[in-house]
Amino acid sequence: MRLYQHRNVPIHHRFGIHPDSDKNRMKNEKSTIIKKIYKQFWILGLGFLLLNCTQEKNKDDVHQNAKPNSQSDYLLPGLDHGLLQSPINILSKEAATGGHTISLNFTGEIDKVENLGHTVQLDLKPGNTITVDRRTFEYKQMHFHTPSEHLIDGITYPMEMHVVNTLKDQQESETTEYLVLAFLVKMGEENTFIAHFIDQIPKEEGEVNEIDLNALTDSKMSNAANLLKELNSYYYYKGSLTTPPHTESVNWLVMKRIFEASPEQILRINEIEGDNARHIQARYERDISE
Repeated sequence: MRLYQHRNVPIHHRFGIHPDSDKNRMKNEKSTIIKKIYKQFWILGLGFLLLNCTQEKNKDDVHQNAKPNSQSDYLLPGLDHGLLQSPINILSKEAATGGHTISLNFTGEIDKVENLGHTVQLDLKPGNTITVDRRTFEYKQMHFHTPSEHLIDGITYPMEMHVVNTLKDQQESETTEYLVLAFLVKMGEENTFIAHFIDQIPKEEGEVNEIDLNALTDSKMSNAANLLKELNSYYYYKGSLTTPPHTESVNWLVMKRIFEASPEQILRINEIEGDNARHIQARYERDISE
């Protein structure tokens, strides 16, 4: 009798199994697993979002400050703006031979030194011109970047001086065309030219001091003939201004010769203007001639 009754008892009762409760348990376990998976994906998604926001913020900070954070930054070309941006890393082995005709009408007279906060600027008196390939440009001003903006064969220098010229007799409606001479400077002997004005740089940003100075006071550039000799050893390429609005209408002459200034002179200028060099930009197969 017990055996018969036992046979007629459903198998799930004999082994203490209750279908309804088991289904509910499995359903609850499945729900718990799904919730855990959703939670993990939510955490991963939030982490990715925060990381992306941080990267965007850092990218904006770099763009606004326009200051290099490390030496390695110079080796990573920027891709903003157009395809003719400056400065660039000039590879000497890739420079093609293609000389340009250069003539000078240069007295080198400077009448003002300005502390612009972001750079030290020297203003040239009117009347100085330079002619390149029968196109005449007027000297306007010279200023400094610390460290250098251009690289030659991947090497950066502690300072770079730009002599800015604009095309003569341009119409106001036309985009201003520039010729910029770039002089790279390494630490070495005291620079006679810098020595003549460094103590006259205004201490306060926005101030201007009138001076009576000649840019040819450096004994190694004692006259225009010597300066012209220096200008016959250069790298030429088409680029842009290295400060906003980064206009792509600049003819660059980057001097091959590396000039010298004392560590104290370079550090003094850097203390005034800070690290104001723009990162190198992509070359985009532009021609470089020498």
